[in-house]
Amino acid sequence: MKNIEALLLQRGVTKRDIIDCVYFLQSQYFENLDINIIEHYVDSVLNKREVQQAIATGIAIDMAAEQRSFGSEELQNIILNDEGLFGVDEVLAYGICNLYGSIALTNFGYIDKIKPGIIGILNDDHEHQCNTFLDDIVGAVAAAAASKLAHDRENIK
Repeated sequence: MKNIEALLLQRGVTKRDIIDCVYFLQSQYFENLDINIIEHYVDSVLNKREVQQAIATGIAIDMAAEQRSFGSEELQNIILNDEGLFGVDEVLAYGICNLYGSIALTNFGYIDKIKPGIIGILNDDHEHQCNTFLDDIVGAVAAAAASKLAHDRENIK
């Protein structure tokens, strides 16, 4: 799989953006949570093949909608407008979360509702590019990394 960080960056998402989301989710549970520790967990999630495939798939769908290359104009408009009852974008994100347990799913639900940092920026930007899948995927990666971090809490000082 191509360098997934480069693909994310091409769509306006840095690894630091994801780290900031993990910090948002976990900082209240750790005294002096270090960004370098979070980076380790984000890297761990981003290096997993299934996660890379989900990221690439979601971005490909967003880009196909931008290029108006869907056979169905109705589906294309649903994706371009990120219609609230669509839900397939969340289902792809759940696939990432399911790899990391129930805490990842609850973290995702929370971060998807609050939309901190880059997630809110992606969610609100409908002028520059389609981010229907990307905002949820970034949230899922952050939720998964936060889950791994939470599970290792006793080992982190």
